[in-house]
Amino acid sequence: MKNESVKLTVILPQIPDVEVVAIKGMEHLAEHLGIQDEKIGEARILVNEAIINALGHAGEDNQEVRVEFTMTKQKLVIFVEDYGTGFEPDKVKDPNIDEKIHSANKRGWGLKLMKSMSDDFIIESGPNGTKITMIKNLT
Repeated sequence: MKNESVKLTVILPQIPDVEVVAIKGMEHLAEHLGIQDEKIGEARILVNEAIINALGHAGEDNQEVRVEFTMTKQKLVIFVEDYGTGFEPDKVKDPNIDEKIHSANKRGWGLKLMKSMSDDFIIESGPNGTKITMIKNLT
């Protein structure tokens, strides 16, 4: 079991609080591998944010979001894919705290949060959707 790798793929429909299903699956993988709960604490936030963003931007034709976890005792790879119209990640500005405090729109922190909490963050986006890969070291 030392080098064991486990994988879980979930297709999530557009229903309230469905991100909890993916988080519970990730927690179960960690438990199976004997990974302490606190090691995946930040991963819960990453998964929650990525899924909420993906569901918010999923396409009209396919509102599902695909989530895939690959986990070893050392590393967790989180993959989230939606089928929306995509966007240009390089053109998304980091949110400005002073502007957000005085704005009615408090959203817009997702990408910054995911980048800062991941050990590696890859985003690919195009006209057929967006794919986000986040790596979280567990050691």
